[in-house]
Amino acid sequence: MGKSAYIHTFGCQMNVHDSEIMTGILEEQGYSRTDSPSNADLVIFNTCSIRQKAEQKFYSELGRMKSLKKIRPWMKIAVAGCIAQQEGKNILKRAPHVDFIVGTQNIHTLKNISSATFERVAVHGNPDIATTELPIKRNDGIRAWITIMYGCDNFCSYCVVPYTRGREQSRPSENIYSEVSELAGKGFKEITLLGQNVNSYLSDTDFPGLLRKLDRLGGMARIRFVTSHPKDLSDDLIRAMSELPTVCNHIHLPLQSGSSTVLKRMNRGYSFSDYMKKITCMRKEIPGIAITTDIIAGFPGETDEDHQLTVSALKQIEFDGIFAFKYSPRPFTQAAEMDGHVQDSLKSDRLNEILTLQDGITFQKNKSLVGTVQEILIEGESETNSEKLTGRTRSNKIVTIPKACSRKGAIIDVEITKSRRHSLEGTPVNS
Repeated sequence: MGKSAYIHTFGCQMNVHDSEIMTGILEEQGYSRTDSPSNADLVIFNTCSIRQKAEQKFYSELGRMKSLKKIRPWMKIAVAGCIAQQEGKNILKRAPHVDFIVGTQNIHTLKNISSATFERVAVHGNPDIATTELPIKRNDGIRAWITIMYGCDNFCSYCVVPYTRGREQSRPSENIYSEVSELAGKGFKEITLLGQNVNSYLSDTDFPGLLRKLDRLGGMARIRFVTSHPKDLSDDLIRAMSELPTVCNHIHLPLQSGSSTVLKRMNRGYSFSDYMKKITCMRKEIPGIAITTDIIAGFPGETDEDHQLTVSALKQIEFDGIFAFKYSPRPFTQAAEMDGHVQDSLKSDRLNEILTLQDGITFQKNKSLVGTVQEILIEGESETNSEKLTGRTRSNKIVTIPKACSRKGAIIDVEITKSRRHSLEGTPVNS
């Protein structure tokens, strides 16, 4: 009988993709993936430390494994991802029932996990990470996520990523091209290019050049990418988004704050005025572009006036959607040592004001699409209604349609008939 592995993924889509790589490596070692830790010979927690809440959730889940391991003493527990990289051996002190620590640049070492020489703590740097090609087990069949670069050089004052994922390394474009070509041959319809800052991708070409190269490939209906840093958003990238038929008209462009004073303390490398110029340019050059963003509420030193500038920015820009969070101090970062930390209750009040305002803006944005015809890619059955299918527009809006009208993987035109706060309903045209 083969061995089984359970992988619990925390955090962003980059971690989800890392878990696909882990699954691919483990399958080559004779493991099959299970949906329950109680059936597993190996449990991997693929962690995220970008916010304190995610870290707390991980340690809570890890604590539950202690009693399970007493029942299944042969079971191995590994901690991977950003918390593994950040905490290293400290995890073993806090949770002695953990067997292995696997850092963000050491996923490749899982190929030796059954060996007696497997490192218990592997958190060292990997200078070959951008050129090491690893097996990937993808389950979707329609959409795929592809890492194009690793690490980050920006050192925003609140962000732990440069410390947990290292400095920037870009994959050769021919490797990315080959991976996309293979996926197109397997019938995948959409890819999302991943990086902490895809705009700074630089190998044998830059990021707009990579998009042009992939667009010429053919066979892939849609290309998306995350995440873009505003300071590196070039005019050439805007032109590429406007000109290339496969590149979707959606961008996630983290603002973080509407106050230039706060942005400077965050070490973001742009002012609010700089950001607005790029928003104006994109909306002029890319018809119907949807723009989403990140907002941090209650950054150290943020005054009531700074907060109101963020509120004003949301009203002025009218994002299609936002991810907003209370500031939480992260290890190693400059912001954790800054003066002027905001009381948690005030951070909560500011966050609630931001979210309430944006909910109204998002609903109005969605309402404006009623009566329009949108192209959607059907992703599968709706999670909330088994009689419906769910798809996304090119601008990344979620749309549900009657199940009998289409099938997973189809790309169809849909007339939008109803808007909700965070989704739409539609009816296929000429069905």
